[in-house]
Amino acid sequence: MYSRITGTGSYLPEKILTNHELESMVDTSDEWIRTRTGITQRHIAREDQVASDLALYASQNAMSAAGVSSKDIDLIIVATTTPDMVFPSTACILQNKLGIENCPAFDVQAVCSGFVYALATADMFVSSGKCRNALVVGTEIYSKILDWNDRSTCVLFGDGAGAVVLSQSDQPGILSTHLHASGSYSNVLSVPGSISGGKVQGNPYINMEGGTVFKFAVKVLEEVGQEAVAENNLQTTDIDWLIPHQANIRIIQSTAKKLGIPMDKVVVAVDKHGNTSAASIPLALDIAVRDGRIHPGQLVLLEGVGGGFTWGAVLLRW
Repeated sequence: MYSRITGTGSYLPEKILTNHELESMVDTSDEWIRTRTGITQRHIAREDQVASDLALYASQNAMSAAGVSSKDIDLIIVATTTPDMVFPSTACILQNKLGIENCPAFDVQAVCSGFVYALATADMFVSSGKCRNALVVGTEIYSKILDWNDRSTCVLFGDGAGAVVLSQSDQPGILSTHLHASGSYSNVLSVPGSISGGKVQGNPYINMEGGTVFKFAVKVLEEVGQEAVAENNLQTTDIDWLIPHQANIRIIQSTAKKLGIPMDKVVVAVDKHGNTSAASIPLALDIAVRDGRIHPGQLVLLEGVGGGFTWGAVLLRW
């Protein structure tokens, strides 16, 4: 028994915030943002929208593409750093919105690696025969945890959701998964605030040491990519498409160079989306599937790295 992605979907909020608009909000410039990050715009959720709202649209699109209905889904895993509330899980809230009854539903919190972690977990359920169709979602509303006076972070992130349906198959789809974490770096990229006594304790906004994040991300994305191809007796030159976490164009370019994968084989969406954390990989995947770039039989490498630090990869045959 194998697991295979049978449908993809995504959703982006209607509001677009451009670099030029940010110039009037904080001390920055379009040129500075573009040259250092590759980002030109990002999408921003409405005040009344929550992560499960974005996830709902992305999930419906993925289910439609897979040709399945609510009654066919028997597992829901949501990767998010910005849940609707402390509890219940965003996955349970999404389950109710989709009208799905009595299937396991839970969240995964691995920040920007969240979708890779969630997909790897779903693969174990599906390939072992524990479920037939898993809905795997990455959804984020980072605009709610940004300090809009901090020019080093507020220009980087955006909101959005992406989803896939992972189904049982007699043909290999997901070939291998590779997950890692190192909590010794937990203070490098974090939102250190917490809730106690009904009040926020500490800093509730993103805190990041950009230089450290950059160096670590490029290092581990190369390593985990090499790990994935080696386990399958392949070379990086065999990869048809690399879909990395969409954090920064320089990280993406450096990773591709170290792996020996040309940029015309890399799916890039960071320019239009910004960093959407756990949503970035499924968003980019859905774009590449729907515009016809990804063809049946091709090898696709998904890679993520995020706060924790967490990192991982999924190698699959489309």
